[in-house]
This record gives sequence, C-alpha cells and structure tokens, in this order.
Amino acid sequence: MQVQFGAQTRDSVTVGFRFLNAIKQFLCLSLLKNSALSAMAIFQLQCCIFTSLLTKFRSGLKAEVGIFFPMLVLRVLENVLQPSFLQKMTVLNLLDKISQDSQTMVDIFVNYDCDVDSPNIFERIVNGLLKTALGPPSGSTTTLSPAQDITFRLESVKCLVSIIKSMGTWMDQQMKLDDTNILKTSENDASPENQLSGEETAAVDSELQTDGNSEFSDAATLEQRRAYKIELQKGISLFNRKPSRGIEFLISTKKVGGSPEEVASFLKNTNGLNETVIGDYLGEREEFSLKVMHAYVDSFNFKVMDFGEAIRFFLRGFRLPGEAQKIDRIMEKFAERYCKCNPGSFTSADTAYVLAYSVIMLNTDAHNNMVKEKMTKADFIRNNRGIDDGKDLPDEYLGALYDQIVRNEIKMNSDSSASQSKQATSINKLLGFDGILNLVSWKQTEEKAVGANGLLIRHIQEQFKAKSGKSESVYHAVTDVTILRFMVEVCWGPMLAAFSVTLDQSDDKLATSQCLLGFRYAVHVTAVMGLQTQRDAFVTSMAKFTYLHCAADMKQKNVEAVKAIISIAIEDGDFLHEAWEHIFTCLSRIENLQLLGEGAPSDASFLTTSNIETEEKALKMAGLSSLKRKGSLQNPAVMAVVRGGSYDSTSLGANSSPGPVTPDQINHLISNLHLLHQIGNFELNHVFAHSQSLNSEAIVAFVKALCKVAIAELQSPTDPRVFSLTKLVEVAHYNMNRIRLVWSRMWSVLSDFFVSVGLSENLSVAIFVMDSLRQLAMKFLEREELANYNFQNEFLRPFVIVMQKSSSTEIRELIVRCISQMVLSRVNNVKSGWKSVFMVFTAAAADERKNIVLLAFETMEKIVREYFPYITETETTTFTDCVRCLITFTNSRFNSDVSLNAIAFLRFCAVKLAEGGLVCYEMAGDNVSSNSPDEPSPTPTDKDDYASYWVPLLAGLSKLTSDPRSPIRKSSLEVLFNILKDHGHLFSRQFWVGVINSVVFPIFNSLHDKKEVDMDENDKYTEGSTWDPDTCAVAADCLVDLFISFFNVIRSQLPGVVTILTGFIRSPIQGPASTGVAALMRLAGDLANRLTENEWREIFLALKEAATLTVPGFLKVLRTMDDINVPGISQSCYDVDAASDQGFSTDGLDDDDLQTASYIVSRMKSHISMQLLVIQVITDLYKNHTQPFSEGNISIILEIFSSISTHAQKLNSDTVLLKKLQKACSILEISDPPMVHFENESYQSYLNFLQNMLANNPLLSNSSLVESELVTVCEQILHIYLKCTGTPNELKETNQPVRHWILPLGAARKEELAARTSLVVSALRVLCGFERDLFKRYVPQLFPLLVELVRSEHSSGEVQVVLSIIFQSCIGPIIMQ
Repeated sequence: MQVQFGAQTRDSVTVGFRFLNAIKQFLCLSLLKNSALSAMAIFQLQCCIFTSLLTKFRSGLKAEVGIFFPMLVLRVLENVLQPSFLQKMTVLNLLDKISQDSQTMVDIFVNYDCDVDSPNIFERIVNGLLKTALGPPSGSTTTLSPAQDITFRLESVKCLVSIIKSMGTWMDQQMKLDDTNILKTSENDASPENQLSGEETAAVDSELQTDGNSEFSDAATLEQRRAYKIELQKGISLFNRKPSRGIEFLISTKKVGGSPEEVASFLKNTNGLNETVIGDYLGEREEFSLKVMHAYVDSFNFKVMDFGEAIRFFLRGFRLPGEAQKIDRIMEKFAERYCKCNPGSFTSADTAYVLAYSVIMLNTDAHNNMVKEKMTKADFIRNNRGIDDGKDLPDEYLGALYDQIVRNEIKMNSDSSASQSKQATSINKLLGFDGILNLVSWKQTEEKAVGANGLLIRHIQEQFKAKSGKSESVYHAVTDVTILRFMVEVCWGPMLAAFSVTLDQSDDKLATSQCLLGFRYAVHVTAVMGLQTQRDAFVTSMAKFTYLHCAADMKQKNVEAVKAIISIAIEDGDFLHEAWEHIFTCLSRIENLQLLGEGAPSDASFLTTSNIETEEKALKMAGLSSLKRKGSLQNPAVMAVVRGGSYDSTSLGANSSPGPVTPDQINHLISNLHLLHQIGNFELNHVFAHSQSLNSEAIVAFVKALCKVAIAELQSPTDPRVFSLTKLVEVAHYNMNRIRLVWSRMWSVLSDFFVSVGLSENLSVAIFVMDSLRQLAMKFLEREELANYNFQNEFLRPFVIVMQKSSSTEIRELIVRCISQMVLSRVNNVKSGWKSVFMVFTAAAADERKNIVLLAFETMEKIVREYFPYITETETTTFTDCVRCLITFTNSRFNSDVSLNAIAFLRFCAVKLAEGGLVCYEMAGDNVSSNSPDEPSPTPTDKDDYASYWVPLLAGLSKLTSDPRSPIRKSSLEVLFNILKDHGHLFSRQFWVGVINSVVFPIFNSLHDKKEVDMDENDKYTEGSTWDPDTCAVAADCLVDLFISFFNVIRSQLPGVVTILTGFIRSPIQGPASTGVAALMRLAGDLANRLTENEWREIFLALKEAATLTVPGFLKVLRTMDDINVPGISQSCYDVDAASDQGFSTDGLDDDDLQTASYIVSRMKSHISMQLLVIQVITDLYKNHTQPFSEGNISIILEIFSSISTHAQKLNSDTVLLKKLQKACSILEISDPPMVHFENESYQSYLNFLQNMLANNPLLSNSSLVESELVTVCEQILHIYLKCTGTPNELKETNQPVRHWILPLGAARKEELAARTSLVVSALRVLCGFERDLFKRYVPQLFPLLVELVRSEHSSGEVQVVLSIIFQSCIGPIIMQ
C-alpha cells in the first residue's frame, strides 16, 4: 500500500509539472499576444483566466504573475482620468474577488513587494485603489460621468475593506493554528461563501507548492528582504535626482560595493534608474565617476561585433548627455574598448572615436523630424574621409553602416516617468491628506504601463527565461503573522486616507458603512499586531468622525461611527492600550449629551463654587422640550454644545467664538440629540462591564486611560464632570476579583489618580473622589486577606497621602470619618490595612484642628479597648504603628485627657506585648532579676525584632517626660518606669543596657543641662525647660526603684545612675537637691551589702565631683562683687569691723548692684546647701555602712571633707565680701548667707568623721595618718576661734601696744563667737580624749594654742571649763613627769 501510494504521489506531481509547463508555454503566450486587444469580451476573458492562474497556480507562475498583474490589472487601475468604465469595473471586481482570499494577498506581498527584482504589486494595488476612491483631481479633465465616478469610488473602498478584512482573517487564523497545522493551504482562510474554488483547486495548488521553487520563509528573512528593497529603492530615487548623493547613499548602506566595478555593474543591471541620469553621471569628470565610466565600458564585450551593432548595444542602457565634453569622454572610452576587443579593425582608436561621433550624428539626422535636409550616403562617406590615420575606410563598409543606421534607429530605454507620482502629490495636497500620507513609507515610482507588440512579447519571454534560473524565482510561503506588520506599513496610510475622505464627503449609507467596516478591520489588525501609531491614527480618525465634539452638526453616519467605536472597544479591547483614551472621551461626551437632552442638571452644578444661580439650575428640567423653555437659550451648557469645539478641547465650546444662540440652532440640536437615542445606557455600560474580560495587560491600560480622561473631566475649568470617575469605581468593582498581581498593577494606577484628585483645589471634587474611594475600600475590605500580604495597606495608602498633604480641613475630617467607618464596620477583615489606618490617625493626631484630633482619638480608643487582638492578628509590626499613633496623641495640645488616655493605652500595649502574643520568648539564664535570683527569665529569640516592638513604646514615653504639661510628665514617668519594672524581667542584659542609655538616662538630661543656669530661688522652672520639684522626686524614686529591682542585670550602669543623683544634689533648687540626697541614700542603703568596693568608689568619686566641680564657677560669680563699691566699707579689716559696729547706710547702691548682690546671695545659699548635703550624704553613708570602707575609699572621703572645709574657711575669711553681702541683705531685707554655719558644719562633720574612724576602726592600717589629720583639723578650729576672739596673739603684727583693759566686742562678733563655741568645745574634747602618748606626741604644736585660749579675754565659760580639764588631765601629768 505504501509503495502504491508513493507511486501515485509521484505521478500526480509529474502531471502537475507537465500541466504547469503547458500553461507557461501556451496559455501565458496567448495572454501576451492578446493583451493589446481592446475588445471588452477578450479583456474580461483574460481577467478571468488570470484570476484562475493567480488563485490556483501562483506558486509555479511567480514570474508570469509579476508581468501580467501590472499589464492587465494595474494598468487599468491606475488610469484615473480616462479609464474605460467596463474595464475598470472588471478590474475592481477582480481585485475584490482575489482580496477575499486572505492567503492570496499575503502571498502577493511576500513574493513581489518583498522581492528586490519584482514590482511592488500589493503597494500599487492599494495606492491605485486610493486614487480611484479619491476620484479625479479637482480641475482635471475626465471622461467619467458623476455616476460612474461614484461607482468607482464605492467599489474601490469595498476592495480596500476587503483587503484589510482578509488580512485580519488571515492573522486570526494563523494565530490559532498549531505548528503542526502550518502547512494548511490558504483556501481555508476565507469564509465559505467567499471561497474561490473547490477541492480541485486545493489539490492542484498543494501539488504545485511541493515544487522545488516553493519554500516556507520566516518573517525575519522577509523583513530583511523587504527592508533591503525599500532602502535600495530609496537609493535609486535619490540617484535619479542627485546621482552622486545616490551612489554615496547606496555605498554607505552597503547596497552597492565601494569599487568602481561594482558601481558600474549596478548602473548597468538595475531597473528603475533614469537612463539620462546614468549618462550624465558617466560623463562626469570627477575621479570616481571617471573610474566608474571606465569600468562600465570595460564590462561590455564587443568581440566579433559589427561597429554599428556594438554602438547600438552600448547605448541601450543609458542616454548620452547633452554636454559635448561628457559625450567626448564616453565615446573616447568606447572607441578604446572596441579596438581592444577587435584588434586590427581599425588602424587606431582615434578612427573608432571619430566614426562613433559620425554614427551618433547620422542617427540624430536621420530620425529627427525637425531636420528637413537629411544626410545622404555620399555625405556620410565624404564626412569620414581620412579618418583612418589619414586613410579612407572602405566605401562599402561606410555605406553598409549608413544603411543600418537609417533603417534601424539607435534607441535607448525610456526614462522613468513620474507623472502619476506628481498626480498623487497634487491629490494629497488638494484633499489635505499630506500629513497622513507622509507617515506611509516611501513608495517606488510607478512603472509605466506597457502595451503589447512583437518586440515586447519577445522581451517578456526573455525575462521569463532569465528569471527561471534565479533564486528570486523561488515562491515563498509564510505563516508568521509578523509579515502583516510590513503589509500594514504599506497600506495603512492609503486606507486611512480613503476611508476618511469617503466618510467625510459622502452621506451614502452604503459607502459610509463600508468605511466604518474598514476602520474596524484596520483597528483590529493594527491593534493585535501592536502597531501603536497606526492603531491610534485609525481610532482617532473614527473618534473625530463621531462629531460628538460638535453635536449640532451630527448626522446619522456620525452615530454609526459611535456604534463602531463601541464595537471596537468590545471586540479589540485587549489590544487598544493608549487608544482607550479616545474611546473613553467619546463615551463621556455621549453621556454628557444624553444628560443634556434629558434636561438633567450638569455635574458642574454641584462641583463648582459659582454663586450664579440660574433659572435652569433651580428648576428640575426633564425631556428635550426643556431646551425650548424661556431663558434656556442662555444655558451655558446648551450654548457650549451648539457652538461646538475642537476634538482635542477638554470642554465643549472652549474654542468657539462667543455669541447668541438662535432658536434654529436649538431646534437643529434637538433633532440631532434624538439620534443619540439609538445608543442606550446598556451599550455605554457594556464597555465598562466588559472590562472583566480583558487580559492582565489590557486592564491596566484600560484603567490608565480612564484615569486620564477622568482627570481631564474633573479639572475642566468650565464644565467639571464625574462620569469617568464613577465608571472608575464601577470598573474597580468589576475587576476586584482578579488575581493579586494584576490587581496590584491596577491599583497602582488608581492610587495615583485618587491622590492627585483628592488634593484638588476644588473642594467638591476632592470630597466626591474621597467618598468614591471610601466606597471602593468598603467593597475591598469584604475580601479576605491572608497573613504577610500587603494589598490592604496599598489599597488604603491614598487616604494616608491625602491626609498628610491636604490643606483642606473638610477633606481631612472626611478621611478620618471614612477610615473610622471602614475599620469599625469591617474590623474582622482588616489585616495589613491596619498600617494605613494608624498612619491616618497619626496624621490626625498631629492635626491643628481640635475636632479632627478628638474624632480620630475616639475611634482609636475604641480600637485599642475592643479590637486590640485584631491589630496583630496577621502582622505583628502593626503593633509598632499603633504605638507610634498613640504617642502622637499624647502630644496633643488640645485636650489633656486625650494625652493621659493615650499614655494609659501605651501601658495597655506594653502589657499585651509582655504577654508574649507578639514576640516568641525562650528561656535564658543570663537575665536574672534581683527579685528572683534563682529563676531564669524569658528573652526574645530575635533581639532586633524584640527591640523594634519595645523601643518605640519606651522611647515615646521617654520623650513625653519633657512635656511642658506637668500631669503628662508625671503620668509618662510613672507609666514608663512601671512598664520597665513590671516587664523588665523579659529583657536581656544587652537590651537593658540599651534601654538605660537610650530611654532612661535621656529623661534626666533636661534637668542636668540646666544645673549651671543662673536662676533666682523664687524663679520656678519654666514650662518645658526642666522639671518641677515634684517631678524630680517622682523621677528619682522611679530610677532608684528600677535600679534596685534589676541591679544584677544593670549594675554596670551604676556610674550613670549616681551621676544623675549627684546631679540632683548639685541643683540650685532645694527641692531637687533634697530629692537627690534621699534617692542616693536609699540606693546606697538598699544596695549596701551588694556593692563592691569599686562601686562604692564610683559613688564617692561622684560625690567628690559634685562638691568640687561647682566651686570654680561659684567663685567666678562671687568675683562680680569686687566691682560693687559699698559706702563705708574699705578693703581694711579694721575699717570693716568699725563699720559693722556703726551700722550700714542705704546710700550708694543702685538697683543693678542690688540685683547682682541679691543673685549672689541666692547662689551662695544654694551652694552652701549643696556642699552641706554632700557632707550629710557621706556622713550618713558611713554611719549606715556596716562593713568598713577600704582605705582608698576613706582617702576619697577625707579629700571631700578637707576640700569642703577648706572652701568654707576661705569663704569666711573674705571679710570685705561678707560685709558687702551683709549690707546688701540688710537693704534687701533678706537673711544673710549662713557662712559661719557652713564653716562650723563642715569642720564639725570632718571632726566627727575622723574621731569615728579612730574609734571604730582599731585595725586601721594608716591610723597615724588619721591621727595627724585629726590634730590638724583641731588646730584649724582653734585658730579660727582665736581669730574670732581677737586675742593679742592675733594682733602682734600690728605693733600696737598691749592693752591692759578689755575691749568690748561688737554684736556681730559676739554672735559669731557664740556660734563657734560648740565647734571649739568639740575640738577640745577630742584632744582631751587622746591617750597620753598620743597627746604627748602632739602637745608641742597644741600647747601654744591652748595658752592663747587661756589668755583670751572673750572666750566663753564653756571653753574655759574644757581648757581646765585639758590642763589638769593631760598637760599636768606630762609636766609632772
């Protein structure tokens, strides 16, 4: 069976080849011979035969079809002015028939328009149909009647429609075919009623396509061939105008080689070159042109060729130039070549050169009708005497040459004609389609129509034979739809011109319907193929022909254009992309006109802020009759529609001239609006409802275009509208169920739109947009969202951006209400949207309008109280957003209750966080609380995530502690430290260190930064700058409690804590200083047994720093008193004492001096208080400390006591300063600084400490040092007392005679002496308590002082008593020894 089938196949192929050869040998020859006959029956028969050949055998007759098509079809088609009506109708019917076969048109384009050596048949068909559709140019003479012209126009448009339809059909079918079905024949492409033949046609053509001359080609190869041909034709056209530039272009584009031989070959063998231009170029004297001419002539072989035949053969390819010098150069080279090919023919090349000139002159003389007296044979022979190197050529030779030229003229090929090209150009300019046709790719110069005679037949047969062996004779079949791109580039411009002109000029229903069909098919092809420019051109033209921008001029054909636009939107929506904008503009204008016809108020009536209220706005108009009511003629909307506008104007009437509207214009408008009843709301809404069926790319383009039109509508200065906005909301509803990736891309576009319009200056527009967004959001929140997705957040982001950027109070309040409504009604579905919700409320919390703040907090309160579990249900990071929002509310300056409640909510959030619902905890042994030393506490597995939850909360509360409002400060302090104390066991050691340094310590910076600021005792802390005493007490207590509770974890931060507490002590205000003392004492007391010696050292060093660092600054302040002169006080201490006894006068101190003195007194009191507090703290720490301090720490304590005591003594020794301050205090009626008390207390404390050291530390290794220090302190106390009593020992340096009477002391001195008595008594008792050996060791330095005390006339009796005891019990025994 297989062998038999194979044999049958081979037989059938053999039969096909024989049949095809018979067609070529007999039928094609017959067509050639009869092509010149004008009989109509013969022409119709020829067309019928040619149609059959084209449809059935085109794959085997490529060369023949390429000849017959221009001869039979294009010759008639391109004859616009004086065609035969029947012939042209026959041709148009032929074209209509073959164009219905989609594969035929594709094959014609592929095998001819993409073949360098073939005519552009498809291009010439389209251009010929365009010329026929446009009709004869205006002013030209034609033999056509108007009826015939209209018939031609209609038929040509139908052919164009059929062509573009077949292209679309072929495209659709090829895109559906499998690779396995790629060999299907083109007959299956057409619809059943349009098929041209039956089964035998398919069988014959399939057999022929198995021929070796047939092959399938890919689109890339054809694209290269097509591009090569177009560029080559551009070069030919440029050569025919400017030959040198044309050659340069062809060489640069590598269409011609750069050598003279290759250029010469191009000039000799290329069709389409102008013979006259070739001759001119060959005759040029430029170097390269000369080389080309030489190569051109050398390419001829004149061997064994008669001279006349040779010159005739040579001049067949070009026309000799008119310039003699050019002819001379060409003929000189010809003569050389002829002699070289035929050596011995002439004596020299000069003979051939002269004879060639004579032959050219004879040819002109014999065949030019302008020459009356013809050259005879004798004249010709006589003219050539002696040209052969002085000899004569044979008369017989010259006579034969004469007869040959006279009988057969030397003819050149005619140059290309550009007449029809010029005709097309004039038509384009006349009809105004230059802009459209200029977009079309360059068109080759149309070939001159050919007739039929014997010479032509022989020439054509020669062409058949020549092409049969070339590769170009291969018939190409293509199935790649990409080829349509190149076909569209050729035909779209002519089709657009033909459809547009016909639709504009004709009202014939059949013609306009054909044009609209053509538009629809063209949009389909260009859109599917992705040809944006062409697609937009067709869609824009259709949109303009709807006349919706000037409805007063609308006709039925314009309504049909609207219907076609809607059909395109439904059928080709997946491929329209940017062209959607034109469609939406049309739909918007339709809806606007329909509303106007119904008498409904325009959108502008509630979207504009105009104060003009016309009668039409007040009345509820209904029906078209409303346009006829009194006063409606002045309705701006009606006037705008009547006047119309340009297609590109955003509003009607924008570009029209102002003026009254007449009743006739209104009536005409009413009749036109009736036409729009053919388009119902269903058709309009169907476009938007159909968006559900668009693919993922198309829906994004759909939304982009609709947003663009909506913005144009809303921003219209005269007629803002919301049609497209409402449709946007509908489209979003329709497509909300798309996959997430597509929806995200859609919403990216919609989001930008809502933000842009939401920030509009037109408040009504912005409110409408935000409400539309709310509707969408409510619908969107009905959908479930899984964890870790971000779609809801992206969806609600426009609310956030508008809330943050809008300057309108109404918009911001509306957004808060919208978000509140959405959240409270869809709280179960809110997932990632919480982030945007909190961002909106955060912006509201910082709003400058109280009602917005309160409204937002009301919702926030409900969320935290009732719906807190939903916040972190799917994404724990929203907890941080919630915290940030609450912190912003705490800063609200409108209502303290809001701030306090927000702080309470922060504590609630901390509780939730600590419960472990947000962070996964694991057990860790290094985090041990002091309250549970043996139990490990949980720490977070990821410290970064852990910190991201706690840090914003704690840092926010930390910042609140500097709030200017005292209740807020206290509340935030308490909540912060309570959170740390209650949940600190969850923190790791590392995190604790971070919290202490970044959250806790910064709280106290505001206090410490102000410690050196000069302020009066009565000047309270200013708002926001630092704390009041109550806040200081709360903060210090909280800090100590926290540190004690978590000492084991954060003990490394002890220096910082102590620095803070000593900072309190250094405060110039009594309250914070006392607070610092109490806190430090409690800290040391609770941690006494747990502190190491190094930690105690840190405490004592901090106290030493507190005592010493303030001294230089304080002394600097005191020095300002040196510049104040107080009357009655000099720098002499005697004068001072005298002045003190005489009293002070209030004269001599101005207000500035008094103010300075007052400030110094205040500073001195604060400074003394601080120094005494340090002494008190050290004394108390020592007393309460059960274990002995190390020698290093004792050394630090001694240094502190010594420095303070010395400082106090120096202050008291400045008598002039003290007297100045006393006078100032007297004038100001304020108490004096407690200078004596300061000195007494410092020495008393120092003395007590040293005594206790000796008494309580018997094992003290450096007891001798303490003893020495104790004796030194006692000496200093005795010296101070003696100085106060004014003993003679003190006055020896004055060289005054010793008085033998008692001088009375002043009141001030008596008071001071009484104050110092207790101190000196204590010192004497210490000395009295010394052991005998110890006292004996120091008696040499003590005895003179004791003697002076005995001699003192003003010492108190108590001192004398103790002195007597010392002499009796201590000194007496020593003397008695």
